[in-house]
Amino acid sequence: MAKEYQTIQEVAGPLMLIRGVENVTYDELGEIELTNGETRRCRVLEVNGSDVLVQLFENSAGINLAESRVRFLGHGMELSVSEDILGRVFDGMGRPIDGASEIIPDLSLDINGLPINPVARNYPDEFIETGVSAIDGLNTLVRGQKLPIFSGSGLPHAQLAAQIARQARVPGKESNFAVVFAAIGITFEEADFFISDFAKTGALDRSVVFVNLANDPAVERIATPRMALTAAEYLAYEKNMHVLVILTDITNYAEALREVSAAKKEVPGRRGYPGYLYTDLATLYERAGRKRGKEGSITLIPILTMPEDDKTHPIPDLTGYITEGQIILSRELYRKNILPPIDVLPSLSRLKDKGIGKGKTREDHADTMNQLFAAYARGKEAKELMTVLGEAALSNTDKLYAKFSDAFEKQYVAQGYYTARTIEETLDLGWKLLSILPKSELKRIRESYLEKYWPGEE
Repeated sequence: MAKEYQTIQEVAGPLMLIRGVENVTYDELGEIELTNGETRRCRVLEVNGSDVLVQLFENSAGINLAESRVRFLGHGMELSVSEDILGRVFDGMGRPIDGASEIIPDLSLDINGLPINPVARNYPDEFIETGVSAIDGLNTLVRGQKLPIFSGSGLPHAQLAAQIARQARVPGKESNFAVVFAAIGITFEEADFFISDFAKTGALDRSVVFVNLANDPAVERIATPRMALTAAEYLAYEKNMHVLVILTDITNYAEALREVSAAKKEVPGRRGYPGYLYTDLATLYERAGRKRGKEGSITLIPILTMPEDDKTHPIPDLTGYITEGQIILSRELYRKNILPPIDVLPSLSRLKDKGIGKGKTREDHADTMNQLFAAYARGKEAKELMTVLGEAALSNTDKLYAKFSDAFEKQYVAQGYYTARTIEETLDLGWKLLSILPKSELKRIRESYLEKYWPGEE
């Protein structure tokens, strides 16, 4: 029986100080029993001799300092897992909220996990098809990669996240593919959108969903992505599944971290975030990857809204250092009703070259990708010139590039949220758009591919 303490000294916001405590360790879970029999949970933040500072998971209202009892459980926060977690919806603390029965666990796993030892990692080199042309064709996602989506307030990242969760697959291994989706600090309406969308399209059957609402405690927000990654590690390394983890919104997670840090009176770093924000984010992101000797893998798509669309803000800035590229959503494209509004030029997947080509996607993928990038960039320059100098100032070739730029946005990028394109359809569409240009302009595609795939007139 765990020893009980009736020595609560003070409560300040989400923090509580207890004196005279023995044999308690950092990050250990505790329970507070109120005088009315209600139980609330807490986590050890600091141990100073026999003084222990804990963080409350629920609010502190109604806690009688003199009469409430505290007991410590001897372990950190854990998630109960079995294969039955697939198709289920949990709250941010891993408790079922879908009305179905409790999970009968195979294992109880510590949610803090362990980053993969670099020596034990396999290099990511297998293509994941999201069904979204702007990602598959130009910023390809590779199994085991960490590829964040940088969005802005009001942009439709939720719809894009739901689309990727619905459509993503490893070609040839669909039966062994699962999605772990964690919604962090979102509104009830957003949560309802995700859950009903997954249920309606059948994506829920192969998904594990964790939902943390905006009115849930900040400390729960910090646990939610770790719950999701723990579920993913179980499915990937115990059940040999290919798991795609989508975390939205990392900005809400970092805000919760800042709130708790301020309550602990820690010295703030850049923009008030704790100085260890980089390390903390790395403990999440580095849990993705492939392990030697394990069939399964974890691929991670964290989604974050950049405050004021600022790429230099600490959250996107630090995320960019830890991950392998970024997909950037554009407000300008969104205003033009290009959906999803993926801005392909500043977007980047650093591992795309490893996941494309013969035997993975198609032999012409790298050449057409480079040509599409170059043609779109030149087309945008031509359109800017047209705005300043007028159409008459452009050469006939530049006018074709401007026409290509418009067609590329309307046909290639703007595919809507309910169209899933195979990689072959994406590559063929790329060739069709390139046929707007004279064949002599396609200098980045080797001659043998032009002869084989060119759909235009000679």
